[in-house]
Amino acid sequence: MPKEYRSIREVAGPLMMVSGVEDVKYNELGEIELPDGERRRCKVLEIDGGNALVQLFESAAGINLANSKVRFLGRSMELPVSPDMLSRVFDGLGRPIDGGPELIPEKRLDVNGTPMNPAARNYPQEFIQTGVSAIDGLNTLVRGQKLPIFSASGLPHAQLAAQIARQATVLGDDSGFAVVFAAMGITFEESNYFIESFRETGAIDRTVMFVNLANDPAVERIATPRMALTAAEYLAFDRGMQVLVILTDITNYADALREVSAARKEVPGRRGYPGYMYTDLATLYERAGRQKGRDGSITLIPILTMPEDDKTHPIPDLTGYITEGQIILSRELYRKGITPPIDVLPSLSRLKDKGIGKGRTREDHASTMNQLFAAYARGKDAKELMVILGEAALTAIDKQYAAFADRFEQEYVSQGYETNRSIEETLDLGWKLLSMLPRTELKRIRDDMLDEFLPKKEETK
Repeated sequence: MPKEYRSIREVAGPLMMVSGVEDVKYNELGEIELPDGERRRCKVLEIDGGNALVQLFESAAGINLANSKVRFLGRSMELPVSPDMLSRVFDGLGRPIDGGPELIPEKRLDVNGTPMNPAARNYPQEFIQTGVSAIDGLNTLVRGQKLPIFSASGLPHAQLAAQIARQATVLGDDSGFAVVFAAMGITFEESNYFIESFRETGAIDRTVMFVNLANDPAVERIATPRMALTAAEYLAFDRGMQVLVILTDITNYADALREVSAARKEVPGRRGYPGYMYTDLATLYERAGRQKGRDGSITLIPILTMPEDDKTHPIPDLTGYITEGQIILSRELYRKGITPPIDVLPSLSRLKDKGIGKGRTREDHASTMNQLFAAYARGKDAKELMVILGEAALTAIDKQYAAFADRFEQEYVSQGYETNRSIEETLDLGWKLLSMLPRTELKRIRDDMLDEFLPKKEETK
């Protein structure tokens, strides 16, 4: 029977001090019983002799120092898991909120996960088709990769996240594909948008959702991504599924981290965020990957909004260090009406070379990708020159490149949030656009590939 303590000394914001405790450990869960019988959860943040600093999951309102009781449960935070999790919606602490029954757990897993031995990691290799040309064709997502999306406030990252969650598949793999979707600090409208979007398309059947709303406590926000990743580890490594984890919005998570750090009166680091934020984010992101001897994998797409559109801000900066590339959304493209507004030039997927080519996508993928990048970069330069000097100052070939850049944005990047393109469609569209340019300009593609894939002029009209 766990001991009860009536020795609450102080409550300050989300923190509470309990004195005279015995055998209490860091990260241990506790339960506070109020005088009226209401129970609230908490966890241990710090132990100093017989004093325990406890973090509250719910509000501190109504906690009476004299009459409230605390008992420590002797275990850290756990998530009950079972195959029945698929198609369910949970809150940030893993409790069902979709009106369905409680889960009958197969087991309970520690939300902090078990560390993966680096030697047991398998290299990410297989191509994941998201149905979005700007990702599949140019910044390819590979099974087991961590590929963040850098957005900014007001840009449609929610629509892009929902689109990827609905459309993503591993080609040529018959094992189950699941999506774990965790939303932190979002509004009720956004939460409703995601749930309805998945229900309408039937994607909910293979999705586990964890939803933490903006009015939920900050501490719950810190637990939400860990809940999601624990569910993903169970589905991937115990059930052998290919799991795509989407975390939105990491900025809200980091702000919750800063809030708790400020309440603990810790010395702040860059821009007021705690100095250990890098380590904390790494404990999330590094849970993605593949393991030797196991069929399943976890592919991670964290989404964050860059404060003030600044990619040197600590949150995108540290995320960029830990992860393997970034997909950047552009405000300029958004103003032009490009959907999704993915800026392909500064975007990068560091592992794309491993997931493309013969046997994975198509043998012409790498060459067309390099050629599209080169042509689009030159087209953008030509357009900038046109703004300064006027169209008359451009050479005939520069005008062709400028026309290519416009069509590339309108047809290749802009596909809407409902279109699901196969990789063949994406590659064929790339060839169709490249055929706008003279063959002599396509210097990054071998002649035999040009002969095989380049459409004839009459086909492209």
